[in-house]
Amino acid sequence: MSTSAIETHALLKKYDERDVIRDVSFSIQSGEIFGIIGPSGSGKSTLLRLLDLIEQPTGGRLTIFGTDALVPDAKFPLRRRMALLSQKPVIFSRSVFDNIAIGMEYRKKVKSEISRAVTDALDAVGLAGYGKRSARTLSGGEAQRMALARAVVINPEILFLDEPTTNLDPVSAERIDDIIIRLNREKGMTVVISTHDMIQGQHLADRIGVIMDGALPQVGTTKEIFHQPTTTNIARFVGVKNMYAGVITENHDGEAIVDVAGKHIAAVTPFHPQTKVTLLFRPEDVTLHMEQSVKTSARNVFSGIIKKMIPSGPFVDVIVDCGIDLTALVTIQSSEDLGLARGVKCWVSFKATAVHVIEEQ
Repeated sequence: MSTSAIETHALLKKYDERDVIRDVSFSIQSGEIFGIIGPSGSGKSTLLRLLDLIEQPTGGRLTIFGTDALVPDAKFPLRRRMALLSQKPVIFSRSVFDNIAIGMEYRKKVKSEISRAVTDALDAVGLAGYGKRSARTLSGGEAQRMALARAVVINPEILFLDEPTTNLDPVSAERIDDIIIRLNREKGMTVVISTHDMIQGQHLADRIGVIMDGALPQVGTTKEIFHQPTTTNIARFVGVKNMYAGVITENHDGEAIVDVAGKHIAAVTPFHPQTKVTLLFRPEDVTLHMEQSVKTSARNVFSGIIKKMIPSGPFVDVIVDCGIDLTALVTIQSSEDLGLARGVKCWVSFKATAVHVIEEQ
């Protein structure tokens, strides 16, 4: 049975009477990768520093490995079981080997144990043979991998990562992500990572907590966070671009019709008729057709005119005026194959099960 590595209850942190972290309650299970996502300035790094016991909370409770982490004598022995990798790690003017060995030297480990552990750590992060090099000569990606090796060489039970790939190129960032996943799977290491990178959050985390203005309004699986957000603010942050206010006009055994500006949209929800709601669905759940006769199992099919096309990396957001603006996500290649362009008529479809319904308060 999985047990909690970390538990918080009503955690509070104030700076100059301003609530930076407020009423945060959640748990992190041993052996899981837990992601903390949120906009810049939302409190991600502060929360991580509280969990890592670098900072003291103003109020609330924090339990780590079943121990009250806020009692005076708990901090030092608990911190010896954890490690933190920041987005801008300290690099000492020493060799790569010596940079990695620092934590073990502080722990008074014997030289043979240090040598073996550092060699293994270098190999784990893909830096075998780099030990004698000056750490100052490493590239950004290599330096971050060295810092990751320094964090894991002490074999922590919990590894905290504070936006570890923010300053890296995509190839280096992907390599760091792969190392993190391998460490988690092979060593059973609990990993807590803060990031504003949506793709990284989806790729790495077993569960995610969303932090907004110091609060944690939703914790859930990646599917729950990205497809079933509990608020419109979370929906916007995680990339939900189809968001509409409406009123349920009928509901038969959970299959509802929602009036959105005169358009009738089918959705699956338990809410009763006359309930005011907001409908949310992701652009990748919307399919474009160039012919009305195309067969589809989707309950929602609308005709419209392409209003705008917005490139986004290898994809394009296609905004279609169907009386309401609907956004579909297609690849650039697909958009060229279909002949998509502003002013072109098309049909859009999406399933009732793809529509997430939030009751308006």
